[in-house]
Amino acid sequence: QVQLVESGGGLVQAGGSLRLSCVVSGRTFSNLAMGWYRQAPGKEREFVAGISRTSGNTHYADSVRGRFAISRDNAQNTVYLQLNSLKPEDTAVYYCAARQSTIVTTTPALNDYWGQGTQVTVSS
Repeated sequence: QVQLVESGGGLVQAGGSLRLSCVVSGRTFSNLAMGWYRQAPGKEREFVAGISRTSGNTHYADSVRGRFAISRDNAQNTVYLQLNSLKPEDTAVYYCAARQSTIVTTTPALNDYWGQGTQVTVSS
């Protein structure tokens, strides 16, 4: 049974920072391409950032590039998302996703496993 458990969400003022974590169990973490997605109320789930199995490749949505940073620690089975210069429009539930592939995907449906999500709220 694969489990992805996110943590680190919360309430922060605009301009602030948060660090999200996602711990993976039940699969060889180094075989998984990892991604972060978010879903705001009334909107579809959207890609935020992705990282390849060996951290060699990272990808970001245009809306977060330069403000967010994805990283992973294969020894700790954990993927991180550093959120800086947060804006009210970043408010959403953030989900960790895993894909049994060498290739990062921006398409939510192409991921194999999902976490339960962690709420990020940015006040103006």
